[in-house]
Amino acid sequence: MITEPQAIEQESMRIIQEAIDSSGGYSGSPENLPVIKRVIHATADFDFLHTLYFSDGAVSQARNALANHTPIITDTNMLMSGISKRYGVKIICHVSDQETHSQAQARNITRAVISIERSVQEYPSAIFAIGNSPTALIRLCELVRQGKASPALIVGVPVGFVNVIEAKNMLSELTNTPRIIAHGRKGGTTTACAIINAILYGM
Repeated sequence: MITEPQAIEQESMRIIQEAIDSSGGYSGSPENLPVIKRVIHATADFDFLHTLYFSDGAVSQARNALANHTPIITDTNMLMSGISKRYGVKIICHVSDQETHSQAQARNITRAVISIERSVQEYPSAIFAIGNSPTALIRLCELVRQGKASPALIVGVPVGFVNVIEAKNMLSELTNTPRIIAHGRKGGTTTACAIINAILYGM
């Protein structure tokens, strides 16, 4: 029985790579595969081998942005907590701020939307990671279309049934924006966290 943490992870990655190879391998950019493997490792879901979409150069562009101290904006505190702190990257989430609560109640919209709006005002060119809230992703896409945001990367992987497909389709249409998308209904905070951490681990 393997009990040492690093050995467990290494064996997990070996099993994942073996399964990918036996299914025909991965034909996309080599820089994407470690990200996909990290997501599969976090979720035990091999569907992500086929459903994770990467715009050209998205991973390398994100790493360049992070090397230049670009902050990461998240849609939940859970995602913010799960991102590795080893690299000194600034990670921001306004979803629980009192100002966010007040504006959300006054406008009768989700706190995630207000959180994204406030973050765009502060850091329009940040990396945005959205794993939970499709309304946040929709609002971010609207702000990009309006020229109010120019993200270094959007990780758009919200999970669920309402507005999820629509939000991801909107992100797909932002052809000038670096983006990583989990097509379909799957995704979630765990998926977003795995993507961001895989990008960080490769720096």
